[in-house]
Amino acid sequence: MQANIKVKNLNKKYDGFELKNISFEIPEGCIVGLIGENGAGKTTTIKSILNIINSEGEIQFFGKDIKQSEKEIKSKLGVVLDDSFLSEYLTPKKINSIMKNFYNTWNKKLFENYIKKFKLPENKMVKDFSSGMKMKLKIATAISHNPQILILDEPTSGLDPIVRNEILDIFRNFIAEDETRSILISTHITTDLEHISDYIMFIKNGKITLNLPTSEILENYGIVKCSENDFKNISKEDYEYYRKEKYQYEVLV
Repeated sequence: MQANIKVKNLNKKYDGFELKNISFEIPEGCIVGLIGENGAGKTTTIKSILNIINSEGEIQFFGKDIKQSEKEIKSKLGVVLDDSFLSEYLTPKKINSIMKNFYNTWNKKLFENYIKKFKLPENKMVKDFSSGMKMKLKIATAISHNPQILILDEPTSGLDPIVRNEILDIFRNFIAEDETRSILISTHITTDLEHISDYIMFIKNGKITLNLPTSEILENYGIVKCSENDFKNISKEDYEYYRKEKYQYEVLV
């Protein structure tokens, strides 16, 4: 199985934050989840591998360096970031007309189908959309030029559970239609990843501290909620991380 994305020794100081020797691969046919608390480095990692912010290290897509073959590589990527980079004064209908000038593989009919599926008004300006509607529009735009890789930063944020499940089904089908594709998805909704991801990476303080198959994590790891006294009785060798809450400890064992 070949790797669609290879990242080696990624380092970056950005906006008061630092990535520290991050390395990982994303194979063909796989959905990889990137999790971590706010400020852990998820978005910085994504922006670095996309060359939106300049970083040190080796970043390859399809065996090619992102800095040397950026235009070719990005024509094969579908990306959803917090900033959609779409004018607030465009409508879905106008976006459909414009995007064919950016991508030779833009599928006008596919985009129209997603707009209908998501029940988005095609003649309403983006500025008048709710946050959930904007997210659905971004996903429709990212996927409608038949990309080889989807890179998604919190794509289900702000969506209700029913719509989230619809979106997750779309991601599953995206891989099922072509097993040479890949998805990198950053999220804080870990239950989403249980159902769709093949691997999960955990980033903490700018470092990847866990990178395992999802099945292995679900089989071998668990969360213990306990009192402070009980926590003190747990051996340090028996847990990976802990979080102190107001009335209890949450421990990854």
